[in-house]
Amino acid sequence: MTAAHAQTAAQSAAQPDAEEPTQEILVTGRSMLDLKVATHTGSRLNLTPLETPASVYAVDGDAIRARGDLSINDAVTRAPGITSVASIGDGGTGLASRGFSGQGSVLQLVDGVRQFPVQGTITFPSDPWNVDRIEVLTGPASVLYGQGALGGAINVITKKPSEQRSLNMEASYGSQDTVHLAAGAGGAIAQGWSYRLDGSYRRSDGYVDRGENHSLALSGALRFAPTDDFSLTLQVDYAAVHPMEYTGTPLIDGKIDKRTRHRNYNVGDADIDYKDDRQTLTLQWAPSETLTIMNTAYRIGSKRSWYDLEYYCYVQASGSCSNGYVTGTPGKIARSGNYGIRQDIEQYGNQGSATLTTPLGGSMTNALVVGFDVNSIDVKYANNFDYSDQADEVDPYNFDPGVMQNRAETVLDWRAKTLEWSVFAEDRLKFNDQLSIVGGFRYEEDRLRRRNYDYTDGVITGTSNAFDVRQKTFRNFTWRVGAVYQPTPDVSVYGQYSTGVDPIGSLASTSASQIAYSNAKGDQVEVGVKASFLGGRGSATLSAYRIVKKDLLVQRTTDSPIEQVGQRSSKGIEAAVSLALAAGFGIEANGTVLDAKYDDYVSGGADYTGNTPYNVPKEAANLWLTWQGLEKVRAQVGLRYVGKRYADDANTSRIPAYTVVDAGLSYAFTENLAVDLRVYNVFDKVYAISAYDYDQWVLGRPQSFDVAVRARF
Repeated sequence: MTAAHAQTAAQSAAQPDAEEPTQEILVTGRSMLDLKVATHTGSRLNLTPLETPASVYAVDGDAIRARGDLSINDAVTRAPGITSVASIGDGGTGLASRGFSGQGSVLQLVDGVRQFPVQGTITFPSDPWNVDRIEVLTGPASVLYGQGALGGAINVITKKPSEQRSLNMEASYGSQDTVHLAAGAGGAIAQGWSYRLDGSYRRSDGYVDRGENHSLALSGALRFAPTDDFSLTLQVDYAAVHPMEYTGTPLIDGKIDKRTRHRNYNVGDADIDYKDDRQTLTLQWAPSETLTIMNTAYRIGSKRSWYDLEYYCYVQASGSCSNGYVTGTPGKIARSGNYGIRQDIEQYGNQGSATLTTPLGGSMTNALVVGFDVNSIDVKYANNFDYSDQADEVDPYNFDPGVMQNRAETVLDWRAKTLEWSVFAEDRLKFNDQLSIVGGFRYEEDRLRRRNYDYTDGVITGTSNAFDVRQKTFRNFTWRVGAVYQPTPDVSVYGQYSTGVDPIGSLASTSASQIAYSNAKGDQVEVGVKASFLGGRGSATLSAYRIVKKDLLVQRTTDSPIEQVGQRSSKGIEAAVSLALAAGFGIEANGTVLDAKYDDYVSGGADYTGNTPYNVPKEAANLWLTWQGLEKVRAQVGLRYVGKRYADDANTSRIPAYTVVDAGLSYAFTENLAVDLRVYNVFDKVYAISAYDYDQWVLGRPQSFDVAVRARF
């Protein structure tokens, strides 16, 4: 299937939520700029990107698997304006969008359900095998999904049951002894009943010493649809991940030394695990042609643990590290940060909405959705209380990793319960085929109760008293309004004003000191143009925006009180284009240029005003070329560019820009069986994905080769 055929098939799909099986094994996937296919992330009104006054993209699941992306993070960072800030501390899922980064500003959802991060960590979903598509909304999304979304929202939409029979399998092997085994099946069981089952297992030796990692992802769904107007879907997901116990590579004399590229400075008995399980029950009911009711009840559980030694720095001739925090023997790597942490999270929730479409006479129509969200989040946080207990030194190039000096069991440190409830509404008034106005609001209350436990030498000495119990209710009101003008059915010009809210830290793990403050507030102005052309074989988008975030915590001097008066902002341009050309050629390209800075920010007496926030690149771009001019052969090459970033707010440690090239070649033996050769990081670029600490960078995968055999029936 050529890129043009894939795009046409996507645009004519009647049910974009359902998996669209095909009997052809060489599938490039639909374009992320399918402007006439409805999405559910930029609006709750089932609008297409052409009808939505915001920047919305969809990364197709078939495209993800055809490109060989190994993680959700790898896949979603091919969308415009999205870059990775992932590390083991955030579960390998951290993202940046429009000048804002981390789980407190870039919200992550699964099938439209938000996950509440603890200490900035999200660990689900862990595998792209069961992904139908990933929808991306850049810019504030708090009106739709609540606090923690000033930079944008990422919505991973999983495969759903379908009555059409399908069977998919993949087995691959490659560099670093990397193995992937996956299978998925779906189809009808009986009249009105259908199912979907998926499983994926991965393992690898990793690209650093002692980098062994493995994961298992399982998913099952059962759908009951006795009529076209009613369906009930039960879905169960499970993921167990043992990631690389790698927290980054220390700089030597201010740069990466290639001799340390594969060194892992963690201790030999480090142990990190994530386990997530999720159950959802979704009702869809259309009692009339104008009314649709949806409701999703769910439970999400996460158990995470870290036992490791996380921080490393090179000791300079002066006897101290470049950050000035650690001293030691010049020429050695000083190690510190003896972590033993356990997180146990349970989230119960329900999300419901009703959509009413009303003709108003002539060509005018109105669509209104009203709904609610309710969530209860229970967090138990335990640690070993000795983060700084172990401090040792090793040779940068040849060393015994050793073991943790204090392997004490973790003890319950604090427990927090959060009750979140919100009501929301969104309305679209369509005057005619050319002009429409879209607006919405959300009111949210987050009631947090945190209990801190007393301990001495890591042993609980008693239960909490009244002084140790902290509680706070955060109240937020956000709104947005935008207009769309379509001079032709294939072109839209839009403008929007929207507001958003970010927590000071992570809502469900707000610390005792953070409870004293309110959430940070922000707003955005955005304008743009979108177009579909060449009979649907081409599409393009262009947007410009400015976001201002207020109420940052500021401390003017070391003796001053902390005030919530700081401000940061970002402004930029995003552009994307997709073309399905003659002779089987296809192009996907996008890029962003932005200027993010602190407008007023002083911390501990250090003035960072005018500086760029850390982990935020000034430019980013993606390019993906495909060729399928022969019936049985597909070739592809991709380029990922991320501009320079800073590892600190003082802007004294700069992370260089990088360009990574990936490529692939596929051959179809039959319409149901194909083999893929994939090359990652073709030119073996040494680059940093993110900064784990001031002078400790998380490096990306070196040049690697994988061979995959795929079957599809």
